[in-house]
Amino acid sequence: MALFIDYGYTSLNHVGEELCGDKVEYAQNGDFITLVLADGLGSGVKANILSTLTSKILCTMVSNNVSIVECIETLISSLPVCKERGVAYSTFTVVHLNHEGQGFIFEFDNPQAIYIHNGICKDFDRQEMIISNKVVYKSDIKLENNDFIVTMSDGAIHAGIGATLNFGWERKDIMDYLNRTVKPDMSARTLACNLASSCNDLYLSKPGDDTTIACIKIRKKLKVNIMVGPPVEKEKDDYYVSKFLSNTDKTCVCGGTSSTIVARYLKKPIEVDLTYLDADVPPMAKIDGVDLVTEGVLTLRRLLELSNMYLDTKDLKPKIFVQKDGANQLADMLFIQASDVEFFVGQSINSAHQGLPIDITMKLKLVESLAYNLKLMGKNVVLNYD
Repeated sequence: MALFIDYGYTSLNHVGEELCGDKVEYAQNGDFITLVLADGLGSGVKANILSTLTSKILCTMVSNNVSIVECIETLISSLPVCKERGVAYSTFTVVHLNHEGQGFIFEFDNPQAIYIHNGICKDFDRQEMIISNKVVYKSDIKLENNDFIVTMSDGAIHAGIGATLNFGWERKDIMDYLNRTVKPDMSARTLACNLASSCNDLYLSKPGDDTTIACIKIRKKLKVNIMVGPPVEKEKDDYYVSKFLSNTDKTCVCGGTSSTIVARYLKKPIEVDLTYLDADVPPMAKIDGVDLVTEGVLTLRRLLELSNMYLDTKDLKPKIFVQKDGANQLADMLFIQASDVEFFVGQSINSAHQGLPIDITMKLKLVESLAYNLKLMGKNVVLNYD
């Protein structure tokens, strides 16, 4: 069974540095995804250059099925040598995985990746390999629904040294923390942010080392159809709605006119939901047969803000959406639950917006920006215009 591969990462810069010495690179080629977390020697500009080169080279070569031996030989010949230390050095973790959960991990000097199965942390079976006089570990993997892979730079296990902990946050302590906090409905990005935020707390918000957490989660696919606005030609209303309601797991309607059209098609009333009021986001509604009914442009504008926050790899705000307003409910459905999102964008001009600073161009730009951000999250996105 083909599953959806969800991924995300969060990075903390060494205190006083503008650039992070860790780098995460991600690529998809056919049925396989490749994720590389590289940690450059030291911190700042030099470390950033080393990790960027390492992650780019490895991700490009591994995603194109080049052997790990050739990858490492290429790295050794490509990395610039540090004048101070006389070495070219970057640790790395490579995850290569298909949509059935099968693949492998290669690790060189990074903390060992953690496997989470049924909410419990485990170790992968690691095989030692000697490549160009370097010890590299390989793990063959077979993931199941809701399994996670947690990779990290050594800033995670150094967290708290000399400040809140004597010996840092040891890997077994990180596994204990994950055993307590991981939930099956978490996204990979949520888990990565939670763990990085805990590292930041141990560093007292002054990281003594670049710290990056990169996670992968494999889960069942879930398709969401979202309708934004009615079609230009009114006689197409029923056809448009029937397409929107078909071939999907969940449905969202954004906008008053769109809601009216869908309710008429379903022969169901629209009930305004005033149980949760927010000054910034208009109230939601309910239509029997539709999972989520929200206002249009103002809610989508707030949703776009939430998507930017969710994608920000430096932002440590929790990547969860528990508030009951329309934007947060949409964010949970689209960012956390969905694997595939199909937009049905009607381009009819809304007479209710006459005299307001809202027009069809603004709505289309909002949808296109949201679609772009959803693609950055790894979602499969389709846009239909009518």
